[in-house]
Amino acid sequence: MSTQFFSRLSKNYIEILDEEEYNDVTIEVGKDPNNDSLAHFKLPNISPKLFQIILRYIYGGIISLDENETSEILEILTAADELLLQELVNYLQEYLIKNKSEWIKQNFEITLQTSFQSSSLLELQQFCVDFMAKSPVK
Repeated sequence: MSTQFFSRLSKNYIEILDEEEYNDVTIEVGKDPNNDSLAHFKLPNISPKLFQIILRYIYGGIISLDENETSEILEILTAADELLLQELVNYLQEYLIKNKSEWIKQNFEITLQTSFQSSSLLELQQFCVDFMAKSPVK
């Protein structure tokens, strides 16, 4: 299932993303440098695979999470937060809480750490706090 956003992204730029002509900004993900571009952004904390998912969201307002492991969705959330994509951050938090709560509980430590690395992950933080209150360690 793909989810499409149009509230802030009014035009579909997926064709531009898929088209290699007229690309004048390079955003580097991963470790290999590329010095032949007009603008250069380094995002070493974001893998190319996950950044491709984010680019599809930026260009077309579409995100599909069906083929991603829950740990990857958490990484997409972290990357979206780093890129200040608040609409996507909000959606991913809600998606994780509604659809992956069992995974969150089973992987609580990493989820808790991730949620408190940013002040904008309030929904995920609250879920973690509520879970701790219901299931205190004895």
